[in-house]
Amino acid sequence: MDPGSSSNLPDETKTRPRPGPWPPRIEPFVPRTDHNPNELKSWAKRTGFNPNFSGETTISVISEREAEPEPPAGGLDLEKGTERRRPGSPPKVEIEPMLGRRRNNGMEGKGIEIGSRNGGLRTDEKDKKRIGVEPGLGFKEERKQDDVNASVNVNRNRNGNGGGAAIAPAASDEDSKKDGRKFDDEVEINMFSESPEPENPPVYRSLGLKSSLTDKPGYASLIPYGVQHYLSLAGSLVFIPLIMVPAMGGTDEETANVISTMLLVSGITTIMHSFFGTRLPLVQGSSFVYLAPALVVINSEEFRNLSENKFRHIMRELQGAIIIGSVFQTILGYSGLMSLFLRLINPVVVAPTVAAVGLAFFSYGFSQAGSCAEISLPLILLILIFTLYLRRISIFGHHIFLVYAVPLSVAIVWAYAFFLTAGGAYNYKGCNSNVPSSNILLDSCKRHADTMRHCRTDASNAWRTAAWVRVPYPFQWGVPTFHFKTSIIMIIASIVASVDSVGTYHASSLLVNLRPPTPGVVSRGIGLEGLSSILAGLWGTGIGSTTLTENVHTLGITKMGSRKALVVGAAFLILFSFVGKVGALLASIPLALAAAVLCFTWGLIVALGLSTLQYTQTASSRNIIIVGFTLFISLSIPAYFQQYQPNSSLILPSYFLPYGAASDGPIHIGNSGLNYALNALLSLNMVVALLVSFLLDNTVPGGKQERGVYIWSNPRSPDMDPSSLEPYLLPKKISCFFGWAKCVGL
Repeated sequence: MDPGSSSNLPDETKTRPRPGPWPPRIEPFVPRTDHNPNELKSWAKRTGFNPNFSGETTISVISEREAEPEPPAGGLDLEKGTERRRPGSPPKVEIEPMLGRRRNNGMEGKGIEIGSRNGGLRTDEKDKKRIGVEPGLGFKEERKQDDVNASVNVNRNRNGNGGGAAIAPAASDEDSKKDGRKFDDEVEINMFSESPEPENPPVYRSLGLKSSLTDKPGYASLIPYGVQHYLSLAGSLVFIPLIMVPAMGGTDEETANVISTMLLVSGITTIMHSFFGTRLPLVQGSSFVYLAPALVVINSEEFRNLSENKFRHIMRELQGAIIIGSVFQTILGYSGLMSLFLRLINPVVVAPTVAAVGLAFFSYGFSQAGSCAEISLPLILLILIFTLYLRRISIFGHHIFLVYAVPLSVAIVWAYAFFLTAGGAYNYKGCNSNVPSSNILLDSCKRHADTMRHCRTDASNAWRTAAWVRVPYPFQWGVPTFHFKTSIIMIIASIVASVDSVGTYHASSLLVNLRPPTPGVVSRGIGLEGLSSILAGLWGTGIGSTTLTENVHTLGITKMGSRKALVVGAAFLILFSFVGKVGALLASIPLALAAAVLCFTWGLIVALGLSTLQYTQTASSRNIIIVGFTLFISLSIPAYFQQYQPNSSLILPSYFLPYGAASDGPIHIGNSGLNYALNALLSLNMVVALLVSFLLDNTVPGGKQERGVYIWSNPRSPDMDPSSLEPYLLPKKISCFFGWAKCVGL
C-alpha cells in the first residue's frame, strides 16, 4: 500500500480540511454591517482639515469614506481630504493628533488602545479588547475575542535618540508562532522626537508651556506669571480711555476714573470667564471692536456743540447702547443660536473681519503719534527692536524683551520725555497746560497747544486731583439713556465681537493643546461675554467687554496656560482699580506715547486676524479673491460714506472725520434714526468686512478643507472622547445654576 495513502494516517488527520489552492483566493471586500459607522469618522473627516496644507500638525491625517471602493490612481484628493493608495500598498494608519488616538484603516476588526493623558483615556491589559466610543456609554466591547485579530498599541519610544509612537498589532507572540510568521505591517511613527520620557507625558511639555490649563503652580509662580500676562496686554487694557475720554470732552480726572473702572470690570469678567465661560486662559477687557462704534456715537452731530456736561451725556448714551447690544449677545449665546451661526463662520470670514478691526484706525494712529515725533518714533522703534531683534534673548529663563516689550518701552521713553520736559525742551512762554486749547487766545499758545498736550509729561493734572482710594460703582455717570439708532449700532458690533471671539477661542485652545471647543462651549463663552458687556455698561466704561484678540499673542510668548494664573492676575487688577493714583498715573501718559503703542497694537490685531488663514488652503484662488476683495472693499466703502462731511471739517479734528459719517452720510430713506444707523454701520470697516466675507464664503462653492471649516462648526461627534473635553466642563457646584441655559455643557 502506498505510504502516502490516507488509510495510514491517524483519524484526526483524516478530518483535517484539505489545503486550498496556492496562492489562496482572496474574497471580495464586503462592508461590515455590525459596526457603528461613526467609528470610522476621523477628526480630519469631520472638520475637513488636512495638516499637510493647514499647518495644524506635522502628522498626516488620512481618512477614507465608509464602504467606498478605493480609487485606482494614487494621489491626494483636496476636496475630500483623503489620500488615495495604489493597489498593493500597505494599509495606512489614521491618527487623530488632538486625542492621541490611532486607527488602522483597512485592517478589519482590529481594536484600539487609547493611551494619551490629555486627549484620551488610558487602558490596561484587560481593556485592550475595547474599541470605539459610543455616546454616553464609554467604550464598546467586542463581541468575542475571536473577532479581534489585533489591537493597536501606542507607546513612547524609550530610546535616548528620540521618542516614538510605535503602532503595531497587539497579537500575542504565541499566536504569531502558531501562524508561522510575524505581522509585517507594523508601522512606527516618530511623533515626539525631543522628549525621552518613557510614558506618554502631557503634550503641553512638547509645546514648551510652563503650565497647562488645569495646573495649579504655587503662588510664588502664579503671582509673577499672572502679572506678566496683564502687563503684556497693557496697550489694550488702559490706552482706550486715553483716546475716548478727551474726545468726549472729559477732564483728566474723569480719564483716570474711567481707567480705574476698566481695570475693575476687566478683572471681574476675566474671573467670571475662567469659571463660567469657555474656561480657556483668556483675558476679558475693553475691546477695539467697540471702539470705532463708540467714536461714531461720540462724534454724532447732536453731541458736537455741547459745552456743559458733554462727557456725561455721551457716556450715558454709550452705556444704554452697550447694554442693549450686550443683552442681544447674551441671548445669542445662551439660547443656542450661536451654535447654528457657527456653521456659517469659517476662517475665511474671521480673518478679514478681525483684520478690518485694526485697519479701521489707520487714520488715527500716526496722525496722533506724529504730533510729537521726538518721543513717538523712538517708542515705535524700541517696541519693534524688543519684539523682533531681541525676542530670543533670555534672562534667567524669561524672554524679558518679548514679554514686556510694551511696558518696558513705555517706561523708557516716558522717562526720556520727562527729562525733556524738566530740561525746558517744551517751555512755551508761560502758557498754562491746564487751560483747554479752545480757550487759549494767544497765537503763540495756539501754535504750541498740541505739543503741550501730546509731549509734556506734566500736561495732565490727574495725579494732583485723584484720590488715593476710589471704588468704581454702577451708574457713577448717571442713568443710561436708550435710543434705537445707537442700540442698532452696538447690536451689530456685538455680532462682530462674537465672530472675533470665535477665532480667539480656536487659536488659544491649540496653544494650550486642547481640542477646540464644541459649539456648546463656544455658545457658553459668547453668552458670558454678553454678561460681561452688560457689567461694562452698568459701570460705565464707555465700551463693551470681550475676549482680547491680542491674548493669543500673549499666550504664545508667555507660555503660561494656567487659568489659575489669570485669576490671580485678575485679582491684582481689581485691587489696583481701588487705588485712584494708579489710574491717575496711567492717565498722565502723554497722548503721543499712547498713540505710538496703539500703532503697534492695531498692527498686531491685523496680523492675528490674517493668521487665521493658516487653517485654510491659502493658495486657493477662491480664498485669495474673497479675502483680498473683502479687505479692499472694507476700506473703500467706508471711505465713500466718510466723504460726506460738508460742515464737519470746521468742528471735528481731521483724525475723527471718518467717524462723523453717521450724521452726514448719503443714505436718506425718510427715517432719521434708521438713516443714522445705516450710515454709521456702512462707515465701519469691520461691519463691511463681515457682511462681504460672510456672503461670499457661504455662497461660493468650496471644499471643507479649502474653506478651513472649524471643528466646532459641526455638532459634537458621537465618537468624541469625553476626557478630551473635560477642561471645558463647568465646576459641579456651578453647573447646577445654569440649568436654564441651552448651551452650558459640551
